[in-house]
Amino acid sequence: MTTQAIVLLVLFLGVLLLLSYPLGRHIARIADDKATVPGMGWLRWLEKGLYRVAGVKAEAGMGWKQYAIALLIFNTLGALAVYAVQRLQAWLPLNPQAFANVSTDSSFNTAVSFVSNTNWQGYTGETTMSYLTQMLVLAGQNFFSAATGIAVVFALIRGFSRHSATSIGNFWTDITRSTLYLLLPLSVIFAVFLMGQGVIQNFSGYKDVQLIDPVTYSQPKLGPDAQPLKDDKGAPVMETLTATTQTLAMGPVASQEAIKMIGTNGGGFFNANSSHPYENPSYLSNFMQMIAIFLIPAALCFAFGHMVGDMRQGWAVLTAMTVLFVAMTLTVMLSEQQTHPVLASMNIDQATSALQSGGNMEGKETRFGISASSLFVAVTTAASCGAVNAMHDSLMPIGGLVPIVLMQFGEVVFGGVGSGLYGMLIFAILAVFIAGLMIGRTPEYLGKKIQAFEMKMTSIAILVTPVLVLAGTAIAVMSEAGKAGILNPGAHGFSEVLYAFTSAANNNGSAFAGLSANTPFYNIMLAIAMWFGRFAMIVPVLAIAGSLASKKRLEANAGTMPTHGPMFIALLVGTVVLISVLNYVPALALGPVVEHLQLIAK
Repeated sequence: MTTQAIVLLVLFLGVLLLLSYPLGRHIARIADDKATVPGMGWLRWLEKGLYRVAGVKAEAGMGWKQYAIALLIFNTLGALAVYAVQRLQAWLPLNPQAFANVSTDSSFNTAVSFVSNTNWQGYTGETTMSYLTQMLVLAGQNFFSAATGIAVVFALIRGFSRHSATSIGNFWTDITRSTLYLLLPLSVIFAVFLMGQGVIQNFSGYKDVQLIDPVTYSQPKLGPDAQPLKDDKGAPVMETLTATTQTLAMGPVASQEAIKMIGTNGGGFFNANSSHPYENPSYLSNFMQMIAIFLIPAALCFAFGHMVGDMRQGWAVLTAMTVLFVAMTLTVMLSEQQTHPVLASMNIDQATSALQSGGNMEGKETRFGISASSLFVAVTTAASCGAVNAMHDSLMPIGGLVPIVLMQFGEVVFGGVGSGLYGMLIFAILAVFIAGLMIGRTPEYLGKKIQAFEMKMTSIAILVTPVLVLAGTAIAVMSEAGKAGILNPGAHGFSEVLYAFTSAANNNGSAFAGLSANTPFYNIMLAIAMWFGRFAMIVPVLAIAGSLASKKRLEANAGTMPTHGPMFIALLVGTVVLISVLNYVPALALGPVVEHLQLIAK
């Protein structure tokens, strides 16, 4: 482990804490739907105007079923809108490249992907999506899907803080206030910062620029049917071409990049995502993008403490997240800083030897290096972001194991905006239930008794993603359509499929990228995993919120287990790790673990 890596990690956590603590108080005020947010009173008229136009009674409370129905209707309509714009984009404005309509299966996959806050991209953004599609529906859903996650965690926290209540809040109020007072202001500030760093923001057509040195390359020659020509031996007929110009994609990038990170969405304007210099041009922009991914998830822990009236509870959850994050980050950093075993055993030239002695630079940007790239790997998969600044497919086997495991934890190590905290609180409910069984007492968390209904809903919320991941992976590796997309044989090919379904079901969106996933089979299968991975978890969480809100909040007594000390933090961390181990170890053994053993055996 290098000193640079340790200093970077400590600096990252220090800046994150410095920014997230005051933001947590701000978020707690946003969650109080009757309060005016300090410093933003001038937006109150706009908030009320939106309610009036939409015909929403902002002061009306909702039971958990009403809340869930409103949420599902809103997100279903959002998915239909994203699908429709993609299918009609050839005839819509702001399409200077005259891109065609997106195919049916890809449009379906993308619609589900952006609505579920997954932002899985089976397409190449700069050659598929028009400016209107990127700005109106993709960036729009970046806001709405993030606000949905925040609304759900608000509802769950109210379940803990309210006494004998029938309401967990109003979905329309929560999503409006989250967008208006939190996501929009942060995104504007961050977009301006990114433009200052060199991220582009324009509506220009793509530009053809002259290359300083012409590039000569070979490619298969195509026949009239657009298929490669073959000689009498069946080999492709190659033609040599020389490129003297390069096309540079333009577009409104900074505005989408800001909410992509702030909302833990991850969908890049360009196919190369945050490794593209127009999305992530400098070391400082890279650092601040990582901060932006964790900013709201960390701040929500402090908002949680404010809302339940005990800041120690927020610190306990944040500490548990941080312990898991640091352990996994150090693992991927250490793995990527090792010399590749195969290269170390080869007789290679001095220059290559010197390059590889510093670690595994394959698939990484030289302007970021191994430490910043490894930290980004951990940040983007600990959160449900999925933005990448390096090729995850090029990670060492153990380095590749880390992002898979972070996602398989349930995206609760900071996690997505809202989804990370409500996922961790579900694990906290399970942890106190296990503790109650061990000491023979009715489990309680924050003064609310955890009974049969809560445990049934907790079981559904925890088990839904492993079922989607493991079933989807099994179907893919057993079916011809699934195997056709696997470009790498053996354990690594299996890891690519496992990663894809892990990413989809946990609403992350990153990929190993060695899987040819833009096919009807994978577009449909992954869309199913994304939809149910999102909403089949949200509905049980809202059910728990409604059940807890209806109960009395009991005062702590001598027999109450503290849920803010080191013992509870250790129990919470152990619960998260144990559940993941029980669910996924056999699958991990077939993929990255076997690949690692094969690598060191060569």
